[in-house]
Amino acid sequence: MDKKLKNIARTGLVAKGIIYAIIGILTFLAAFNLGGQKTGKLQVLDFLEKQAFGKILLIIIALGLMCYAFWRLTQAIKDPENIGDDKKAKAKRAGYFISGLLYLGFGVIAFLDAVGSANSSSGSSGKNSSFLATNFGLIVLGIVGVVLIGIGIYQFTRIKEDKFQKKFSSKALSEEKRKRIIYNSAYFGLASRGVIFLILGFFSIKAAYTSDPNKIKTTEEVFSFIKESSYGSWLLGIVAAGLISYAIYTFMLAKYRRFN
Repeated sequence: MDKKLKNIARTGLVAKGIIYAIIGILTFLAAFNLGGQKTGKLQVLDFLEKQAFGKILLIIIALGLMCYAFWRLTQAIKDPENIGDDKKAKAKRAGYFISGLLYLGFGVIAFLDAVGSANSSSGSSGKNSSFLATNFGLIVLGIVGVVLIGIGIYQFTRIKEDKFQKKFSSKALSEEKRKRIIYNSAYFGLASRGVIFLILGFFSIKAAYTSDPNKIKTTEEVFSFIKESSYGSWLLGIVAAGLISYAIYTFMLAKYRRFN
């Protein structure tokens, strides 16, 4: 595979890891009232913008996210790692395509926010869209909910089925301590992502069933929902720690990924 494409993929993975690390750390602190805030991906942009050299940080993150989007779209369209064309491979490549589009949009928002042309703090402002209140919009909302639950279940199946030796170089897995870090951070991180997607999907389906788009939850609101439950602070802390673990796994993937 072209070295330039590998570097683009690694850069994108680092940017993705940074986003998850910030979400996890800020949410973990918020869980135990130690500062921080319950944070979704868009709120991360606000956080970065408020730091010293915030605009520069946003541009760097935007470029990194666009690199990740380019890598995912390349995987989907050109199949540089020969995933294949059978049904399972096509479903996987379709997932890469959707992921690429989402991260491309996120990168564009980050860039526009850096140059003062976007408002990343809009959060859930689009939840009351008149489109979602229509019959067709509610059907779409229900389908989105089913897809989100499917993605959540998929995160848990990856814990059991993922062959990490295919993703990482033999050098990365030859050292036992590093191998444990890779596997444990992956398992914990995927489980946390699975919980979040399941809750997002549940509320999306509930919104469609009750014909009330206001019941849709953002990631930030999912964190609030978890914290308001029994043992909420501890549960939210565990989920947030899982996101930090996922960031560690992503950083390890950026450094040691094997490109077939």
